[in-house]
Amino acid sequence: MSQYAATTEVSSERSRAEIERTLTRWRASGFMYGWDNDRALVGFVLNDRQVRFEITMPDREDKRFKRSNHKPPRPLTPTQSAAAYEQACRQLWRALSLVIKAKLEAIESGIATFENEFLAQLVLPDGRTVGDAVTPRILDGIDHSEMPSLLPEFETKAINA
Repeated sequence: MSQYAATTEVSSERSRAEIERTLTRWRASGFMYGWDNDRALVGFVLNDRQVRFEITMPDREDKRFKRSNHKPPRPLTPTQSAAAYEQACRQLWRALSLVIKAKLEAIESGIATFENEFLAQLVLPDGRTVGDAVTPRILDGIDHSEMPSLLPEFETKAINA
């Protein structure tokens, strides 16, 4: 499957500004952006809830930024390596913009609630997100328990038919 915005020319800065404009239209009462080493954060306050997205930025040392896709692979020049890295960053920011817009549209359309769409990114009083707090427990439960059928109602109807 192809990656969304894999060849985008939209800069990371423009995508971040687009996210901020989108949230402003939705009447967010706060917005923040920051980065540290290999991660970037976007946070906002909407519906009196703090939301935080953390994205892991690509590793500059990843082989995709060091060698070409040609057969046989050839080393990339420093300029080519930097360009490939920047392309990967632009793709991530475009994808994050899309995700936030899609979640807000789902809420506006009545497909989902704010809390359901942003559940994993909601910030708890201790500073962690709901996703950070519950994901390990959920995965442990799934890994160590028998899961129900994906469509249990259909199985019951088939047995009773």
